[in-house]
Amino acid sequence: MPDKQIPFLFDIPSVAELTEKIKNLLEQNFVDILVEGETSNVNQSRNGHYYFTLKDADASLPCVIWRSTAQRLGINLTDGQQIVVGGDIQVYAPHGRYQMIVNLVQQAGIGKLQQAFEKLKAKLKEEGLFDDTHKVALPKFPERIGVVTSATGAAFQDIRSTLEKRWPLAEVKLYHASVQGVNAAPEIVDGINYFSNHKNVDILIIGRGGGSLEDLWPFNEESVARAVYHCEVPVISAVGHEVDFSISDFVADARAATPTQAAVLAVPDINEIRFMVEDYAKKLEVNTTGAIELYKDKVANMAKSHALLAVKQKMESARSRILTLNEKLEHRTESLVRNRKEHLTKLFHSLDKQNPNEPLEKGFARVWQDGKWIRESKAFKKAAGFDLEWKDAKVTLEE
Repeated sequence: MPDKQIPFLFDIPSVAELTEKIKNLLEQNFVDILVEGETSNVNQSRNGHYYFTLKDADASLPCVIWRSTAQRLGINLTDGQQIVVGGDIQVYAPHGRYQMIVNLVQQAGIGKLQQAFEKLKAKLKEEGLFDDTHKVALPKFPERIGVVTSATGAAFQDIRSTLEKRWPLAEVKLYHASVQGVNAAPEIVDGINYFSNHKNVDILIIGRGGGSLEDLWPFNEESVARAVYHCEVPVISAVGHEVDFSISDFVADARAATPTQAAVLAVPDINEIRFMVEDYAKKLEVNTTGAIELYKDKVANMAKSHALLAVKQKMESARSRILTLNEKLEHRTESLVRNRKEHLTKLFHSLDKQNPNEPLEKGFARVWQDGKWIRESKAFKKAAGFDLEWKDAKVTLEE
């Protein structure tokens, strides 16, 4: 017989009671905390709440941003962002699950950002996004230029003023996007995709006017890099670095150190084009004038040459022969027409003589019997009726 189980001598908590103790312990000790990590599995519900996971290499933390907080912060989260969040730990008892209720979102610190930069750079390079084989040549004379940057920043003003000076023929289209903070990357991606999908520009400039690594970080986001890679129009990345590169610089078809340089790369200088056209026009005029004079001299020399004079004499002789033959032909044609006319006249006279009605015209009458013209007396039947025909009437005489 097995030994009887000895009952515990103290109270055993239920699951709910244990969870309540854990809930009190966590919620009382983890208030207004900060934590840094990478966003993943970002999902915004129909009610406007954000549900996502904040992770690093070794652990993950479920997070929630309620709609009112998201509206207050004005954020737009996407996967792959390196951020710092602040808030409280909350235990959801029915699922035995803890999560962070987020009320603050900021860009991560420079150390973590640099690590994330190197990690993403190595990943995308391995995938081939930086390869030159994927880059396309910039159009030489673009008519429409797209710009994705802040409408209120100095970068767009520099780009627009440079384009107006260098290539005023082009139309500039701006897609406003934040260029720093957690909202920037999604807005930049939206701008790139807008121009790529509509194909309403010949070239696209993305960027901003410099800043710290934290300020420039949106252009190091994976979502921006992939949007640049898949863009259907050539892209110039101008993030404002003189020395350092951003991820978008590596992926773009061309890289500019500043927004002004991006505008210089995007379009030709209209003054240079004017000088070039003027130079070509002068060369064309000189070459054309020289060619005309050269051929004029050649023609004059040929006109004086013995061979040309002989040809000219032959042409004159041929011309005289043609005139003579033409006169003979005209004379022969007149004679032929006259002869044919006389012959036709004779034929007309002959036909008139052969006309069976000619006797009637002269007053004679014609005898018909049984529908036949009686030409001889022996063909006339005396006992039968007959018809008499004059030129103006016909009379029937019965038997």
